[in-house]
Formats: sequence, structure tokens, C-alpha cells
Amino acid sequence: MAETSFEPDVTVRTNEYRIGAIGAGMIMAECHLAAYKQAGFTVGAIASRTRANAEKVAERWGIPTVHGTPEALIADQSIDIIDLAYPPDQQPELIRKALKAPHIKGILAQKPLALSLEEAIKLRDEAKAAGKVLSVNQNMRYDQSMRVLRQIITSGALGEIVFAQIDMHAIPHWQPFLQDYDRLTLSNMSVHHLDVLRFLLGEPTEITTQTRQDPRTTFAHSDGITVSTLRFASGALAVSLEDVWSGPRQEGYKDDQHIRWRVDGTKGVAKGTIGWPTGEASTLSYASTETTGGEWVTPTWDTMWFPHAFIGVMEQLQHAIKTGEPPALSVADNVETMALVEAGYRSIAEGRTVKLSEITTN
Repeated sequence: MAETSFEPDVTVRTNEYRIGAIGAGMIMAECHLAAYKQAGFTVGAIASRTRANAEKVAERWGIPTVHGTPEALIADQSIDIIDLAYPPDQQPELIRKALKAPHIKGILAQKPLALSLEEAIKLRDEAKAAGKVLSVNQNMRYDQSMRVLRQIITSGALGEIVFAQIDMHAIPHWQPFLQDYDRLTLSNMSVHHLDVLRFLLGEPTEITTQTRQDPRTTFAHSDGITVSTLRFASGALAVSLEDVWSGPRQEGYKDDQHIRWRVDGTKGVAKGTIGWPTGEASTLSYASTETTGGEWVTPTWDTMWFPHAFIGVMEQLQHAIKTGEPPALSVADNVETMALVEAGYRSIAEGRTVKLSEITTN
């Protein structure tokens, strides 16, 4: 019989801490704060690089206090959690300030955590030494289709996983600050997919990544369109494809941007779509010789990756602070995702398959 008790969205177990939001751009204004409002989380203050932007977002979401600088917000004794939505070259400095603030109990950082694996490892170790909870916003793990897929895989309905793929043909909005970095798609878009493949399949043992420039992206870059092939310790193979070109865009051209995924196992198959960039709910269908009699079953939900997944991201951090348990999105785990990204860049640079054992995270 097919499983009917899937949990596409988290149950809010803890919501008692006051959040200080640093950043007032799209991801904070449209995702973080929208999710927190729905979940009943308390946002006590906001700050940004531009005070006027912070004031506008504060008025929209009913945030009572606007600080003139991120540093002033971190010093606010009423704040328990720092929620960062800041560029990765500036994020480490703010994380370190928050780690030194006695009243701050936890920090939610964006990915990539830093511009280099070396810096990410330092932040991991500094958070541990400070006794603070540092979590990284790998929010695709809380996409509803990815959560249900994980539940299906864990149940054994698909048997041993043989092959998986994430197939993206969509145009990201590249933030202006990315123009100053020497890394683009693998670090800022593929990181979602590489991380969620770890979430689903365990630890990869090797990666081969190839890339070419994106004809549409006007600033200098090397990794535009990327294709990564991964081998996992279980024996599974996976492909993560990010086609950020995805075809011409002009009047009269029928846009077909999409992200599709598929997982093949010895006892069944699951497949579906990710709702971004179409603004729809993600989907999942699966068939299993064990639990569905070979028939296709399609669980449904009304929530979406953006913004609803961000409830789960903040909830797991609050619950970790309250219970003392490691967060589901721990900085230690994220360092392993950053190691995978680093291995991908080494593969590009050296034109070969890179084993993860070559990348040191100690």
C-alpha cells in the first residue's frame, strides 16, 4: 500500500526566540520575512547596508526596530538570533561579531558561507569554540518535493538508489556583487543541487564538472553553464545540470524554464519538478514494486519552496538552540557541501575527476 502520511512541511516545534534580520534585499523581504510571519516567529529588529531599504522592509513586515548598521543590530541585547542575508565576502566578519556577542544564541548564514572552503572551515571551528549554533541556509532541503522524496527513499520504497538527476534550465537573478567574484554558477546555484543530493544520497566520493560561459551573462565569468557527475559511496551515480542560458529570450519566444528531477531505484522510480522559477508548488510522483503495486502515486501540497521552505530553515535553528541538539543544517555539514563545490572547481581547473578524499576539511 502506498504511504499516505508524508510531511512535506515541518511542524513548528520552537518559536520563542527574537530574530534580528540583517539585509533587506529580495531573499530577506520576499522569503525569510514572509515565512517568519506565517510561522509566527518574532522579528525584533532589522538592519541593512542602506537604512532606507531597511525602513521600507520594516514597515512592510511590522518590524519594530531599525538599526543604522548591522553592528548596531548585533549589539541589540533583545536579539537572540542573527539572520544574515549578506554577500559572502562580507558575511564572515558579521558572523564573527555575532559569535563574540554574549546574548546571541544562534546565527543563520547564507550560502555560500564564505568565498573559500578554508574560510568556511575557520568559521565552523570558531563557532564551536564560542559554543554558538551556526547554521547555513541550504533551503532546498526544505522544498516540499525534496522532503517527501527523502521520506520515500528512507522508507525503502525505491530500493537501492541507482541513479539520480537534477535538470535545471532556468535563468537566475545574479546579484550585482557576484560580478566581483571569480566563481559564479557552481558556487551560487549548483550549491543548492549538490547539497540536496548529499541530503538524499549520502556522501559522494568523486565529482567531475564541466562548464562553459553563458552567452547571456554580460560580466566576466568562467562557470556559466555547469554539468557535474557524482559518484556516491553507495554506488549511486548522479548528474546535476545547471543550464543558466536555457534558450533565447525575446518577444514571441515561448519560455520553457524549468527544473526537473528523477531518482531511479531497484524497486521504483520517483520524479518531479521544482516550483522555482515558475512560482508554483513543486511536484512529485513515484511508483514502487514494494508499496504502490507499480502504480504511480502523486502526493500533493499547497505550499512552495519560496517562501515556505524558509519556515523549516529557521525552525531547525530555534529548535537546536532550545534542545542543545545539532541543527539539521549545521555548519559542520555545510563545510562538506563546500568541499564538494571546491572539488567541482578543481575538476574544472584540472580537467579531471576529483576524489573527495583530496579535499581536506579537518
